[in-house]
Amino acid sequence: MSALSPLISILSCLYPLYTDVYDGFVFGTPVHWAGAAGAITSFLDRAFYADLNGGGRRFYLKPVAAIMSARRAGTTATWDQLNKYFGLMQMPIITSRYWNMMHGTTPQEVMQDREGLATLRTLGHNMAYYLKCKEVGSKLVPLPPEEPWEMTNFIR
Repeated sequence: MSALSPLISILSCLYPLYTDVYDGFVFGTPVHWAGAAGAITSFLDRAFYADLNGGGRRFYLKPVAAIMSARRAGTTATWDQLNKYFGLMQMPIITSRYWNMMHGTTPQEVMQDREGLATLRTLGHNMAYYLKCKEVGSKLVPLPPEEPWEMTNFIR
């Protein structure tokens, strides 16, 4: 096994993300210490930073949803945390009839969360509906005009 094998494996998993094969995204995370797990935030930091600064526009206007799983608390703070990424990338955020969360510490416990399961099924239906609407709408309505990107700070 080459020293580069782990890197090649990771890149081969990420390659489809950086092509135009996905119409939308659902990102999930466990809740750790009332926030998103470090793995998802590290991934989103890098993926969105690279896309934003590389002019790729791979996430622009693609619908997205965040789902969280927790033993007890921190899900709404985590939902807020992840939605901030999506808003900055101009991604329509798809919602359900409740916050997109599940409760349990094991897959078996999560499967007992009937309300959480219903919430995620509704989320899936809403995502599918939005994708169909976007497909029809994109044939009839032009994309909105884009403002030029200008980085400023709060004192200029």
